[in-house]
Amino acid sequence: MATNDPKETGGSGFFSSIASSLSNFGSAMSRSVNGLMGYEGLEVINPEGGTEDAEEEAKRGRWKQEDRDSYWKMMQKYVGSDVTSVVTLPVLIFEPISMLQKMAELLEYSYLLDQADECEDPYLRLVYAASFFISVYYAYQRTWKPFNPILGETYELSNHGNLTFIAEQVSHHPPISAGHAENEHFTYDITSKVKTKFLGNSIEIYPLGRTRVTLKRDGVVLDLVPPLTKVNNLIFGRTWIDSPGEMVLTNMTTGDKAVLYFQPCGWFGAGRYEVDGYVYNAAEEPKILITGKWNEALSYQPCDLEGEPSPGTELKEVWRVADAPKNDKFQFTHFAQKMNSFDTAPKKLLASDSRLRPDRYALEMGDLSKAGHEKSSLEERQRAEKRSREAKGQPFTARWFDPTSDIHPTPWGDLEVYQFNGRYNQHRAAIDKSDSSIQETEFQSVEFNPWQYENLAAE
Repeated sequence: MATNDPKETGGSGFFSSIASSLSNFGSAMSRSVNGLMGYEGLEVINPEGGTEDAEEEAKRGRWKQEDRDSYWKMMQKYVGSDVTSVVTLPVLIFEPISMLQKMAELLEYSYLLDQADECEDPYLRLVYAASFFISVYYAYQRTWKPFNPILGETYELSNHGNLTFIAEQVSHHPPISAGHAENEHFTYDITSKVKTKFLGNSIEIYPLGRTRVTLKRDGVVLDLVPPLTKVNNLIFGRTWIDSPGEMVLTNMTTGDKAVLYFQPCGWFGAGRYEVDGYVYNAAEEPKILITGKWNEALSYQPCDLEGEPSPGTELKEVWRVADAPKNDKFQFTHFAQKMNSFDTAPKKLLASDSRLRPDRYALEMGDLSKAGHEKSSLEERQRAEKRSREAKGQPFTARWFDPTSDIHPTPWGDLEVYQFNGRYNQHRAAIDKSDSSIQETEFQSVEFNPWQYENLAAE
């Protein structure tokens, strides 16, 4: 358990998916690091099932000498640049899900938002909601890279916490994803965009996204402000990630807020995983302290105006990470394993769904050669469709989300916000009224089709 004095700790916040992705930047390695921080005692996971000593791995480095030198020479021209979408990565470092599926994976502990909606105490409500946003960190410790979504790609999630979730890739340059989740307790809306700065052997990631949760019972709107993330030792040494800063979750209705600090990882892993903070009222007086580790559990305790635990109170656990499978070759959690399953898909899945991607499926089946070929084919197809649209003067139009005039300020730049347009609910309602005896089709027999226009041969 972390210290009970949040005032003495450092900070961090909401991880962007790209942090996990870029920890593998440009590598063609066959190993993945379980845990990101390269200190003695960590286990290095071979995706084929073996293990080896982490300290030896750290001494040797992640690359063959010739691969490292070649990649460094290629990447030098990008130092100081935003490399969000300028480099093509080998399929060997990918995991068999897309970024849109990663967005859905963050909803594993959505029951915490249900509890926030049901809670009458406004400060405890923020404890539940903040715990939900801390829980997503566990999904980001994997170092495999999700596939970048194709423009128009979607992902649907159902049969989890009575919620429905739809995500869509609404822009390719710059890459922007939009997502909407909803059940009887809350709506969850996110526009996801990142900016990066490549520094040679490290990269800084600036999350320009906007995340909003609306709790339905009282109409409370919660807004999340995340910090930057830094990925260290991309090319030389062991890759590890740190996110010094603070995560601020604000009740836009009342002005109450939770400010949570992730302890920076120090020498020999000191402070790793630890998170501490407070829930404040609108007058910025501390009401509840939160403490714990994002990879284990979080607890809370009422506090006085000095931030000290209130006499006669005890720490109470609010969240604990679920047990994970052992020896999963991609280090998936039990919930992540469901991301490609029809068990989490609604009836008559959209043909643009990430589950149907041929490159993703080939990787899941262990066929790296086919996965690489299919990935290249999809990317060229995307370029061909863009050329065709531009020649016809026809811009891409997202299907389930609409651009708005709302420009959302972040500490690192402004974001053009997309909003859920409600047409997906109408689409699903129409399907539910259709023949209930429709049989599901095996996803690998359905052609992946995110394209806005008719099929185009790659030029």
